[in-house]
Amino acid sequence: MAVVRDLRVLLRFRDFRRLLAVRLLSQGADGVYQVALAAYVVFSPERQTSAAAIASAMAVLLLPYSLVGPFAGALLDRWRRRQVFLYGNLARAGMAAVTAVLIAAAVPDRLFYVSALCVTAVNRFVLSGLSASLPRVVDAQRLVIANSLSPTAGSLAAFAGGGLAFAVRLLSQDSDAAVVLLGAVLYLCAALVSLLLAPGLLGPDRELIQPRLGAALAGSARDLAAGVRHLAAPERREAAWALGAMTLMRFCYGALTVLVLMLCRYGLTSGPQAGLRLLGLALGASGAGFFAAALVTPWGAGRLGPARWIVVCAASAAVLEPALGLPFTAGALLAAAFFLGLTTQGAKIATDTVVQATVEDGFRGRIFSVYDVLFNVSFVGAAAVAAVMLPPDGRSTVLVVTIALVYGAVAVAMARFERQ
Repeated sequence: MAVVRDLRVLLRFRDFRRLLAVRLLSQGADGVYQVALAAYVVFSPERQTSAAAIASAMAVLLLPYSLVGPFAGALLDRWRRRQVFLYGNLARAGMAAVTAVLIAAAVPDRLFYVSALCVTAVNRFVLSGLSASLPRVVDAQRLVIANSLSPTAGSLAAFAGGGLAFAVRLLSQDSDAAVVLLGAVLYLCAALVSLLLAPGLLGPDRELIQPRLGAALAGSARDLAAGVRHLAAPERREAAWALGAMTLMRFCYGALTVLVLMLCRYGLTSGPQAGLRLLGLALGASGAGFFAAALVTPWGAGRLGPARWIVVCAASAAVLEPALGLPFTAGALLAAAFFLGLTTQGAKIATDTVVQATVEDGFRGRIFSVYDVLFNVSFVGAAAVAAVMLPPDGRSTVLVVTIALVYGAVAVAMARFERQ
């Protein structure tokens, strides 16, 4: 199989293996942590969750970093990325342990959200740094394959971490604190593995590094403006359009996430434990879709080009999402989770490739941070829209049809761009 052969070739690069290990452990810990938060906020038996409550939780955890995210990118282009992985994961390990204590102590929700917010903040640096570092550990000829396999492997690690979280929660008699502690251990392991990478290997170039925090912060605004101008240049129009398309597809994914949570909690099950099991199956189906995207995207994007592949993914989602979503049954939900995982990850792989191929190394960190901020804003905005449109049981034909129309609009807009 071609993907196995490609992976075997990539794994010959020692530093790629090490960076991949950091990604797998970091995103595996993210999966554990996110399932623990979802179980605590949505599926606790003593809580009566609503779509508005889910949207509020997403806003608390993501929106503040939509405001500071671009500045994080400017800092990421000035700090050694290896050090970001080391200290970022150490910080997350400590803060996740604090979160576990807060859950066990049954503190007010506001304290819990502050702690979870800190873990999410560091995540912005780590994920952006992983994407910006990839061209430093593989050659240009294998960058498309690396973009297909590495982020997808990270996403699969997050799904695997989620599955591990479900197992630990079951064995620990529904203890969310125990699951969060597991995430802290995985964050610590990611920090230790990052020490295998040379401090200067992942960039940025030495002349761009400002080791003093004050100097880095002082130049952040100028760097951000320069990054936006860099992206707006005519030779990078394809990257700008791809980012816009991916932002809208992320909006769709966010709205459907809230819909799935409400269906699992109320619409398709009889209680929180049954709902949590159905959510676990949906995550597994979506993870299988992400894996399938890693198999087919190198072939599809290689023959059509990354932008046309985004068109195919968006158009497929526009057709499949209402066809599978409107029955509002458990089987249809699992099938929809698979195909939406495939199309969303396929489009993301293509977008990552376009951005990395057209953005210069000194700008990649801040561009990927802006990319991440667009993800957060669109996801939270989608959650807010879903909160308004969803009934208590999550069965909303209007929302499903609206999302299909957005997917269709993305496909049409990208197709027109390609023809121009």
